[in-house]
Amino acid sequence: MNGANTAFVLISSILVLFMTPGLAFFYGGLVSRRNVVNTMFSVFFICGIAALLWVAFGYDLSFNGNIGGVIGKVSHWFMSGVDLTSLTATKIPSGVYMLFQMMFAIITPALFIGAVVGRMRFNFLMWFIVLWSILVYYPLVHLVWSPNGLLASLGVLDFAGGTVVHINAGVTALVLSIFLGKRLNYGKSDEHYNIPWVLLGTAILWIGWYGFNAGSALGINTVAMQAAITSTVSTASAMIAWMVFDIIRTGKPTLIGVCTGTLCGLVGITPAAGFVTVLGSFWIGILATSFSYIWVNFIKERVGVDDTLDAFGCHGVSGIVGSIATGLFATHAVNTSVVHNGLFYGGGWQLFGTQLIGTFATIAIVTVMVTLITLGLRLVIKMRVNENEEKEGLDVAEHGETVDYTIALSNELDNFRTDPEDIKRFPKEFKGQLGHFDQTNNNLRETPVSHAHNLK
Repeated sequence: MNGANTAFVLISSILVLFMTPGLAFFYGGLVSRRNVVNTMFSVFFICGIAALLWVAFGYDLSFNGNIGGVIGKVSHWFMSGVDLTSLTATKIPSGVYMLFQMMFAIITPALFIGAVVGRMRFNFLMWFIVLWSILVYYPLVHLVWSPNGLLASLGVLDFAGGTVVHINAGVTALVLSIFLGKRLNYGKSDEHYNIPWVLLGTAILWIGWYGFNAGSALGINTVAMQAAITSTVSTASAMIAWMVFDIIRTGKPTLIGVCTGTLCGLVGITPAAGFVTVLGSFWIGILATSFSYIWVNFIKERVGVDDTLDAFGCHGVSGIVGSIATGLFATHAVNTSVVHNGLFYGGGWQLFGTQLIGTFATIAIVTVMVTLITLGLRLVIKMRVNENEEKEGLDVAEHGETVDYTIALSNELDNFRTDPEDIKRFPKEFKGQLGHFDQTNNNLRETPVSHAHNLK
């Protein structure tokens, strides 16, 4: 066992897990006040259910055996009989590799939560995630990352999850948005609950992404170093590009825009991080954020799809751009596993064509399977909350909780202020309090403005 590589992948696993609560803060800050708990809950509970599914049979279906290059075989229920101490090519225990891959199985379904917040029943979401993991996620992992997978055998490159994670989650988000329909208040802007949370979530995601991308080298080596550098450069170029686009379009840079651009850069570089040069990562960041910006601000409205927090606009669009751009910028000089250089590095059209096949095959597989899962599940579980529940908000309707404990007190005070009948019925009880209030107001009115600060 290589102790340094093992420690590196273990730390990377923790960083990727940290991304999921970071995503909860990112999405929770963006939604309206009445859906914050539901949004954060829907993201965070996946840590439990996805982990259990992964050790029960997900790892087997992804990496054990092979059925037609599409899926593996379940031979080890809850990892029974698996030698977790056997070493991989980078001399880390297979148990550590299993744990690292588990974190991807957790974060991927959490990404599409942003498209359905405020209108999907939790019961439907829970069973959808179970079926989606079995029928969509595990087969894609096998197709792309298993040596026996069909797309892997074609030569499709996906360093850390452009197809498996981001295109998968993004297209799932789009299809679910279409089935759910538009929100009742679609077109009316709800206030974001907490913009500082958006920045906090973005920062956590960026930090965690080093585990996501650099960790995918599965050891401390030059590829891990390259992935860390390219991830940083792509993110930086995407962030600044989105800010410039906002200034050109609206005249003002926005914090939410900068955070969104940051996310697009992280997504765009993911499939290419360990395959491209620093200059290549710069252009991938620009391309990813450009196409995502166009979709979010110009195309989405015309298409009429209500993807609430732009899960497809960021993860789907930037993931597609990054996957295709890998065929342009990948080079053998960075990573010897690149057999054919990208189009811009003298490799001709072969890798570019292969990336197109892998990208559109992923889109097709996810679209068909998510459609079938949704149609089938809707026959037994209602998908969307009713009108009253949507107006009330899913925090109360689905969970009986509110994000701010002061809301209930504020409502009580509002009721008191708007009902003067109590004062009329009990004048003696209120006389002293109201008299004191009037006296206080008189004192305030008599206080010179220039000395008002002395009241603090």
